[in-house]
Amino acid sequence: MKLPLIIPVISAAIGCLSVAMASTHKPVHDTSIYDFKMENIDGKSVPLSKFKGKVLLVVNVASKCGNTPQYEALEALYESKKKSGFAVLGFPANNFGAQEPGTNSEIKEFCTSTYKVKFPMFSKISVKGDDEHPLYKWLIASSNQPNDPIDWNFAKFVIGKDGMVAARFKARVKPDSPEVLAAIDAALAK
Repeated sequence: MKLPLIIPVISAAIGCLSVAMASTHKPVHDTSIYDFKMENIDGKSVPLSKFKGKVLLVVNVASKCGNTPQYEALEALYESKKKSGFAVLGFPANNFGAQEPGTNSEIKEFCTSTYKVKFPMFSKISVKGDDEHPLYKWLIASSNQPNDPIDWNFAKFVIGKDGMVAARFKARVKPDSPEVLAAIDAALAK
């Protein structure tokens, strides 16, 4: 009848192991979007802390996708809410169907000439796979869907004024849909 004595010893050992493991990893909630520096579409380093206190809509974009017309709604949303402390951040990615094959300068030319994009655009990155950018690893891990990779071009993350993920939306959910607008307005109201 030594079994009752073994259970507390095993429980204590598991508890110590859990504490040791937890101390070796920085929790995702100790990081915010403001901890990242990204390269803009022109190749200049931009600390995302530049956007501190704003509500952000972070979107992986592509020029040759069925969702590419979402650029129009993204730009309209940016223009209508930027005075309220809102910005759209576009991150070109070629992860889905090779739908963003161009160089940064080609992407910039396409966005400005076709959709008159004025919101901040960044250099092409990977948002999925072995070379997934740390920003996107953090966005996914911080969302309400931490085990779901980016589903396609134009997936969206609403970032609150605190720099944390407030909402996540799949690629086909349009930027001007009621649920995205509600999430942005709720974040702006805080």
